[in-house]
Formats: sequence, C-alpha cells, structure tokens
Amino acid sequence: MFENIDTSLIDWSRAQFALTAMYHWLFVPLTLGLAVIMGLMETFYVTTGKEFWKNTAKFWMKLFGINFAVGVATGLILEFEFGTNWSNYSWFVGDIFGAPLAIEGILAFFMEATFIAVMFFGWNKVSKRFHLASTWLTGLGATISAWWILVANAWMQYPVGMAFNPETVRNEMVDFAAVALSPMAIAKFFHTVLSSWILGAVFVVGISCWYLLRNRQKEFALSSIKVAAAVGLFASLVTAWTGDISGVQVAKVQPMKMAAAEGLHDGGNGVPFTIAGDLKIPKMLSILATHDIDGYVPGINNLLEGGYQMPDGTTALSAEEKIKRGQIAIAALDAFRKAHKAGDEASAAAARKTLDENVKYFGYGYIKDPAHLVPNVGLTFWSFRIMVGLGGYFILFFIIVLIVSKKEKLADMRWLQRVALWTIPLAYIGSQAGWVVAEVGRQPWAIQDMLPVGAAISKLQTGSVQLTFFIFLLLFTVLLFAEIGIMLKAIKKGPEGIKN
Repeated sequence: MFENIDTSLIDWSRAQFALTAMYHWLFVPLTLGLAVIMGLMETFYVTTGKEFWKNTAKFWMKLFGINFAVGVATGLILEFEFGTNWSNYSWFVGDIFGAPLAIEGILAFFMEATFIAVMFFGWNKVSKRFHLASTWLTGLGATISAWWILVANAWMQYPVGMAFNPETVRNEMVDFAAVALSPMAIAKFFHTVLSSWILGAVFVVGISCWYLLRNRQKEFALSSIKVAAAVGLFASLVTAWTGDISGVQVAKVQPMKMAAAEGLHDGGNGVPFTIAGDLKIPKMLSILATHDIDGYVPGINNLLEGGYQMPDGTTALSAEEKIKRGQIAIAALDAFRKAHKAGDEASAAAARKTLDENVKYFGYGYIKDPAHLVPNVGLTFWSFRIMVGLGGYFILFFIIVLIVSKKEKLADMRWLQRVALWTIPLAYIGSQAGWVVAEVGRQPWAIQDMLPVGAAISKLQTGSVQLTFFIFLLLFTVLLFAEIGIMLKAIKKGPEGIKN
C-alpha cells in the first residue's frame, strides 16, 4: 500500500508541518483570548452606557483584528499541507479527518466572516445590542473553528468511530458522534481553549502595564488589567483541572506519551512524579495517571516488552508481537485484494477474517524497529515541565495582580509592571510547549497505533520540501514581524477617545 520512502523526506516533511503549525499557533490563542476579553468590555459598555468601555473594547478589537488576519493566512497553508505533503494520510483517513475540517470551513469561517464585518464596521450603524451580539458571535465562531480542528486532532490521538474498508483501503466513519464527542476531543478542546484565554489575559495585562510604566492612560490600563486578570485566573484554574482530565485520558490511550513525558523507563505501582533530576513527589504520577495512589503506570521498557496486566484484565502485547501482527494484517490485506480481484470469494473471505483479527495492529506493520516506537523523551519530558511549571506560575501571577489591583497599588509597583510585561513571551512559550508534548509525544504516529508518519507522507522530492520549508520560514517570519510592527504602532498610538 505504501512505498518505502527516504527518511530525510520524512524528517523534512515533519519539519515543514511543525514549522507551519507552530507559527499558526502564535496567532490562534491570542485570537481566542482577546475575543472573550473584548466581549466582556463591550458588555460593560452596553450595560453601563459609559463611552469609556466602548473605547476600551475598540482598542483591544483593533489588536484582535491585526492578529486574526495573519492567523487566517497561516491556517490556510496548514490545511493545504495535508494534501500536498501528507497525501497518503489524506487518502487513508480522509473520509473521517476531512469531515471536521469541512464543518469548520462551512460553519465557523462563514460565521466569523459575517459577524466580524459588523463588529469592526457596524459601530453607530446597528443597535448596541446587535453589535454586542456580533462581537460575541465573532468570538464564538473562532471558538467553534477551534472545536472542529481539535476534534480532528483528538481523533489522530485517539481514533474512534471508524471501520477499515479493505476494498478501498480507507478508514471510513461509522459513528460521527463518537468522533465529535470522544473524551479526548472534549478534554483537548477545553484545555486548549482555556489555555488560550490565559495567553490573551497575560497579553492584556502586560500591554496595560506598559502604559502604566509610561504613565499613560492610567484608568484604561487599570480597568483592562482587572478584567483580564479575572479572566486569566479563572482560565488558569480550569485549565489545570482539564489538564488533569487530559492526563488520565493520555495514560489510558497513549501510555507511551505518558511514559516519555515523565522520562519513565521502568514503571510500576505507586510511581512518583519527577520534578527534575532526583527531585520526586512520591506516588504522584500514579495519582495523576490513574487517580489511584497505588495505580500501575507502565514505563517505556514495560510498553516495549509487554507482559503486564491491562486495566481491562488482558495481558499487554510486546512491541515485537504488535509488529508481527501488523505485518500479518498487511499481508492479509494484500491477499484479500488479490483474491477479490480474481473473484475467489472463499480466499477473500479467509483473508478478510485474518485482517479483521489483526487490523488493530495494522500500523505496527510499517515499524521496522521497536525502538522507533519511543518518541523523543528529552524534548517531551522538558516541554511537559515547562508547560506545567508556567501553568502554576500563571495562577500565582493572576492572584497577585488581582490582589494588588483591588488594593489600588498596582500603579505604583513598577517591578510588578515589568514582570507583567515580560510574562507575555512566557505565555507563548507555555502554549507552544503544550503542543510539543501533544505532537512529539505521539510520534512515530500520524494516527495513534494506526498510521506512522513514514507511511503517511507524499512521495515528493526531498529538495522540493526543503525549498518550501525555507520559503515558508521566510514568509511566516515576515508576517510575524509585520504583525508585531503593526501591533506596536497601534499600541504606541493608544486607545482613542481616552485621556492620558
């Protein structure tokens, strides 16, 4: 079904997709976060009638619009790459993966395009309440867009609701609800969207503190900080909760990712959580992964060697046995197709039976060495700690900012203002680290246990992928610096209609 492809092509294709995804994710969380904050500010305007809140909302909307435009451009390129660089993937699971992307395009994009026009150009042309509804619906459209993208990604992490058709050599959707509402999709959606609210809140607090450092727009800055810090603290606490839910899901369906994220080579019962080096919290990993203080957590070696008891009572297979069964499934598929084409229905039925018995391990048949099943442990381990550590920092940061703001002392605390400003890049680092854990930890799979990346890519010339990698790197960097430049210009100008 899939031909052997040069490993350098695999590496460059992965690098190009990672480049595009990471640049795209610089813009998405700020869009989602600012949508909530500016929606709240316009709500205050409609309920109080104060022009101050209208002008405050309009300022953050301007930054939202700048960021939104660049995010759309990078997102479109990302979706096109599924067809250009990952055609085998698109063929193999396009019937399933394409559905969420199509719904996103039809529903979310049209919704955003309709109401964002009213939001930006409808001031004084439509009623206050209609404009407010348009603002919230723009943010809702962006969130719905994120929902369907995250459903697609969650399905790659935990493929459900499909059946393999040997006649077409495609996985076909048989249960849309299972795909759209899988536990992995729900947990990933809330964790990702709420973490985006954190980034948006940090951004607003940091930019507002920039005004305080320069003794400009004090009322605007302090009011923005109070709103953003409240949103940020709520989002930080709920993100931590959804992170716990996600951790349990990962431990169940992606145990190798869990083992890599913990640097756990040999598991067991009552496993400690490693903070760094020899600094460990006794039994904490078992609690986080299983919600049982003595729960069993397999390590990398356990997963490769097999032999331990699974939660359902069965015995885990070794990596070598899974590879063997995967090869049997591939051979059975080939035999089925040949027999079916020749009209030998008896042989086709026998091959189909063998295929159905081993199709669960189909993807393992393309793995050459059990060691290839282990993701980059160092990168996954430290990215996870960066994400979790910064998550804890943000909770503390928002608590301090809210307390100081309530006591009306923030305007005089220049050290905290500087901390807030420099917290902005930390929010981006934490956001990117989360995606590194999710995607690097899943390797070598494009679709968990079903399709390795080596079998998912298009048959291209390595040089063409290298060329487009550097073209995209240049293009995205130019777009990023252009956005930063336009944003800085808008920030320096400040909100209109608000006195210093």
